[in-house]
Amino acid sequence: MSARTFGILLLPLLIGVCFLSTGETRQSANFASEKESQADTEYSEIRKAPEKARAKRNPLEKDTDAVAAGRILFQQRCAECHGDNAEGGKKGPSLRAAEIQHAEPGAIFWILTNGVVRKGMPVWSKLPEPQRWQLVSFIKSLGPTPARADAPPANASHPPAKDSISRLR
Repeated sequence: MSARTFGILLLPLLIGVCFLSTGETRQSANFASEKESQADTEYSEIRKAPEKARAKRNPLEKDTDAVAAGRILFQQRCAECHGDNAEGGKKGPSLRAAEIQHAEPGAIFWILTNGVVRKGMPVWSKLPEPQRWQLVSFIKSLGPTPARADAPPANASHPPAKDSISRLR
């Protein structure tokens, strides 16, 4: 078999390999993009708040009782979807996520007022405005999701042995 014939027979095989590897790359890129867009859409509604709504300040911002009242309202109306600790639940995302914790209070108020009906979040516009602001106060008081302490830090010292304590005395 001549080199030319061999090249002609090998060409379709090489094209097929290139096509398959390009498809795998495209598929993994699509998966990564899909994963990013899923995270993006989970909190994208907060970015849709109009500038006028975002500029609103929480009139209860310095009211220490607002956080406690908001906690009660949260347990009554929000915990079922967002979880008891607001870390996310069956239906609702975590409210401790950076996207929420860094959002303007007015944007959170806007979401509470208008809901995200197509994603299952009800409209709370019938809830009196002061109560919606109490919910905002509570949500903003949560802070980010706490880090889990599954294992002690690598540099954690072990407690001294019993005999080393007696030697110190």
